[in-house]
Amino acid sequence: MENAKTQTNKSACIVLANGQVFEGKGFGASGCIMGEAVFTTGMNGYIETLTDPSYYGQIVTQTFPLVGNYGIIPKDFESAAVHMRGYIVRSWCESPSNFRCQQTLNDYLKAQNIIGLYDIDTRALTKVLREAGVMNAMIISGGSAEADEARSALFNESKKTELLKKIEAYKIEHAVESVTCNASKIEESADSVFAESAAYRFVPVKSDGTKVNNPAIAMHDGKNKKVVLWDFGAKANIRRELLKRGLTVLTLPSTATAQQILAEQPDGIMLSNGPGDPQNNPHIIAELKELIKHNIPVFGICLGHQLLALAMGADTIKLKYGHRGANQPVKQLETGRVYISSQNHGYAVKNESLPAGAVLSFVNTNDGTCEGITYTTIPAFSVQFHPEACSGPLDTSFLFDDFVKLINNPQCLKSFVATTERIDAITYFASTVNTSRRRRRI
Repeated sequence: MENAKTQTNKSACIVLANGQVFEGKGFGASGCIMGEAVFTTGMNGYIETLTDPSYYGQIVTQTFPLVGNYGIIPKDFESAAVHMRGYIVRSWCESPSNFRCQQTLNDYLKAQNIIGLYDIDTRALTKVLREAGVMNAMIISGGSAEADEARSALFNESKKTELLKKIEAYKIEHAVESVTCNASKIEESADSVFAESAAYRFVPVKSDGTKVNNPAIAMHDGKNKKVVLWDFGAKANIRRELLKRGLTVLTLPSTATAQQILAEQPDGIMLSNGPGDPQNNPHIIAELKELIKHNIPVFGICLGHQLLALAMGADTIKLKYGHRGANQPVKQLETGRVYISSQNHGYAVKNESLPAGAVLSFVNTNDGTCEGITYTTIPAFSVQFHPEACSGPLDTSFLFDDFVKLINNPQCLKSFVATTERIDAITYFASTVNTSRRRRRI
């Protein structure tokens, strides 16, 4: 059989909207695609990255140099498909080694029709995106007529100008609608989820760091409680974490109305992660405004966190290059403790826009941006990072236990809220911090 690297030794490059070109080789599918170029600093978890719906419309660069060494493991999927536009790595492993491996990275990208690019200086590309900010780009791979036309345009000044205008005009549209309920295609029962989690020591972790290996204990407080998972592009592990705590989970699509959600008589509502600009979802925000009038406990993650903030009257901003990776430090203001978190977002809630009754609960220690909000006027809290952290640290998975506590006692949030004076001081810090001085090396 022909060597896998020989099969993929095809000319390929990425063209950034600012005109810079990084040449390499292609793997996976061939052709031309446009997307929003971003980078993630995760050292593992590439399977979860590939199947994370929040990457919809984006070209993702892995900063870690070797990807694919443990192959493709369907049990680790966060959804049933790849939603990113393109995938860039320094090197990919053609001969993965893992007892759970079922497919190579190259074959998986081909099957998903995703164009991959390798053998480029991913460190240099990341530096460009970090300094200039997230920008649109095009990957050109292989020898199709479309690829040849795009490649030839790079050597003609007028044609290149037109190509760059086309790249610059690219927009991520209909993001949430395109990925909702994709993860539900790989849903499993609560018993099977806990059994498999126990086999790999991925059981619930309490706030003191101890693991709950007994399913009866882990599921006790959530039994007979139903949660609606409002799916804006949910990662499958959010549902798994809810199931591990005994909750019955009903997934509803992003198009669900407040009336439809209320008709299910849920004990709690989980607002999931998802892709795109949160402000591009006015229908969801409008339904959420109606929903929160009914005082049902709410827990929001990532996009869900942003949408809840918008529904409550806060504002959001686009970050220069976002937070993507499994090593993002966040500080819990109530305790002063710093946790390492997994994140994937390009937008954030503006600290200074929080309305009365919305208390800043977590901040990013690198740039001071909002990482969590606790609400005092409704039984709700939310975080920007991913406490389900798959793949990533388990430090903040106790937040799912806090959600169960909130379901059982909607008044318990009051004990989590720090004093107003302390929050005011932290808000001032977060809004004035010099992010350039706090920037970490890549």
